[in-house]
Amino acid sequence: MQNIEKYFPKLTDEQRRQFAALDALYHEWNEKINVISRKDIDNLYPHHVLHSLAIARMLTFRPGTRILDFGTGGGFPGIPLAILFPECQFKMIDGTGKKIRVVQEVAKSIGLRNCVAEHLRGEDEHDHFDFVVSRAVMPLPDLVKIVRKNISKKSSNALPNGILCLKGGAVQAEVAPFRHIVQMQPISDWFDDEWFKEKYCIYLPM
Repeated sequence: MQNIEKYFPKLTDEQRRQFAALDALYHEWNEKINVISRKDIDNLYPHHVLHSLAIARMLTFRPGTRILDFGTGGGFPGIPLAILFPECQFKMIDGTGKKIRVVQEVAKSIGLRNCVAEHLRGEDEHDHFDFVVSRAVMPLPDLVKIVRKNISKKSSNALPNGILCLKGGAVQAEVAPFRHIVQMQPISDWFDDEWFKEKYCIYLPM
């Protein structure tokens, strides 16, 4: 929790309660359904929660924004973002049903009312959203092909509607087809933990 409060000091009491509850919930569910590497579960806050919140450093979503978390896995980046932006609406989808069950139970346990989680492949999602967020689900060109249909044409945020994704390592080849419009921000510019070196938040307007 210190990692979260260090970089997001203006949390409400309710947001602090929700973030604090994630530790026990993910430890409990991870024993039943492995959604986070067992070697990494003790790094839940820096490696998963704070990493997800890097998207909030790239863009502060305005109230009413609709966001699709594509390939959410155990609920990242969707659940941390839904806590941080209670006036936005989140839909979290994943092709693995047992992972969606974890997301549903975690969201229910902490009282998140601004999100839904559904067992669904991205190809079968046909609703429209302001932004699609993801966390290293697949190469960016492949992601664009699937979610282009889901981006609403009417923008209301500081950045035009598009994709916000979290990537690590050598991503230059992935972003090369979009080099004239993509923005690639090193997360280490925002968070000083050594783990964030060579990790990026990538924004692609659609």
